[in-house]
Amino acid sequence: MLDVVGTLARLGLAAVWLTSGALKAVDPDQTYVAVRAYDVLPPIGVELVAAALPWVELALGALLLLGIGTRVVAVLSAGLLLVFVAGVTQAWVRGLSIDCGCFGGGGAIAPEETAYPQELLRDAGFLACAAWLALRPRTLVSLDNWVERRTAVRLGERI
Repeated sequence: MLDVVGTLARLGLAAVWLTSGALKAVDPDQTYVAVRAYDVLPPIGVELVAAALPWVELALGALLLLGIGTRVVAVLSAGLLLVFVAGVTQAWVRGLSIDCGCFGGGGAIAPEETAYPQELLRDAGFLACAAWLALRPRTLVSLDNWVERRTAVRLGERI
């Protein structure tokens, strides 16, 4: 049963990264606007983050989908999610009225349209999935398991 929970966490987090990365990759100008709206990076930093973020998210999603390096990818995912939580929190505390840009879009919005509590709760759920996988990376239908089984068989043959 725990392997099923892990598999759902892995595939769910993969879907999140693949979706958010793809939406950002297809609209790089909007991704730039979203990153700039947080008002924490110099212009060159905004450019670098906006250019790299979609591809980092897509890479994390693909690795999780295939189940490659699940524990390491879960830790990296948790780190990136913590950066996102910090970004949303500082925007909220500073009174910025922005859409997080988490799944495309982003930028300035009307104050009544902000959804900081919901965004932070959603990210907490994603963090819970990442934490589960970091602590218990064993899941069903993953390349990690296939490699582990093949290694165990080879070691068993040598004994």
